Amino acid sequence: MRSKTPTLVDVARLTNVSENTVSRVIRNKGAIAKETRRRVLEAIDKLGYVPNRAAGSLASSASLIIGVILPSLSNIVFPEVLRGIHAGLAGTPYQAMVGVTDYDPGKEQKLVAALLAWNPTAVIVTGFDHTDTARRMLEDSRIRVAELMDIDNKPIDLAVGLSHRRAGRATAEHLVRRGYRRIGYVGHDWTADCRARARYDGLCDALSGVGLSLTVEKRHDGPSSTIAGRDTLARLLATGIAADAVVFSNDDMAVGGFLYCVGAGLQVPQQLALFGFNGLEIGQALPKPLSTVLSNRFNIGKTAVEALLSQAERPGEAQIIDTGFVILDGATA
Repeated sequence: MRSKTPTLVDVARLTNVSENTVSRVIRNKGAIAKETRRRVLEAIDKLGYVPNRAAGSLASSASLIIGVILPSLSNIVFPEVLRGIHAGLAGTPYQAMVGVTDYDPGKEQKLVAALLAWNPTAVIVTGFDHTDTARRMLEDSRIRVAELMDIDNKPIDLAVGLSHRRAGRATAEHLVRRGYRRIGYVGHDWTADCRARARYDGLCDALSGVGLSLTVEKRHDGPSSTIAGRDTLARLLATGIAADAVVFSNDDMAVGGFLYCVGAGLQVPQQLALFGFNGLEIGQALPKPLSTVLSNRFNIGKTAVEALLSQAERPGEAQIIDTGFVILDGATA
């Protein structure tokens, strides 16, 4: 059995280099000869040395941590973003430290404080809505900060995503081109999802531009889900107000709407057209693939990480990267 845990000093002695050189190899900082790097990494493997990242962050400008704060991991949208983040980190010495807010701004504030205490290289958050304290901490930290999924506001540093207002407008334009005039809306709670509200606003703006408005609308008082979509569409149709197409706040809700139509014997899209948002796999696996907007979730995460790591310091001006969206025609609208 080993008498003690291997240290950075042990690695330096085994490779006959300075402790500073070992430290620079571990942190991937500065110019290191290829052969020296190879010997140091082999010694680390041989000794089973585990760098103390926390201690290293105190002695250097930043740790090798990329803080990631997401609102949910139960919603498939955000695991796909996280998958893109991990793809962007592949082949680098950086590791993601992930926190989940459950759409609670107060919880996000606590996670921001906890992550900043580790002196990360960068922090990735979702959207622009933060508490005043969380925003101030992120602004004052001076580290790189990426706000994902939305580009309709001014970012602290870097925003990567799509314009949800434009996505809502594109939805209306698509349905109007298809000949739909009596358009309804089924949504979920906007308090926790301002991006859904932005899509709704864009939808209404575009309809107004051609002399139309929503015929009928219902919202579920809670987060989106397949069941919420099913039940809220039932409530909308129970009003007796005729609609020939219904826009849902996202694909989860739209899939529930489709299942309601199946159970009620409503033919889609002949009797009722359905349109979602996100381009989730489950929507495309329906007997009639869902008509929807495809957001580039994997690319959002990957692009954000690559942009953050390409420049260590914040640029003089905030940067916006539009990853765009695509209308999937599907077979439901």
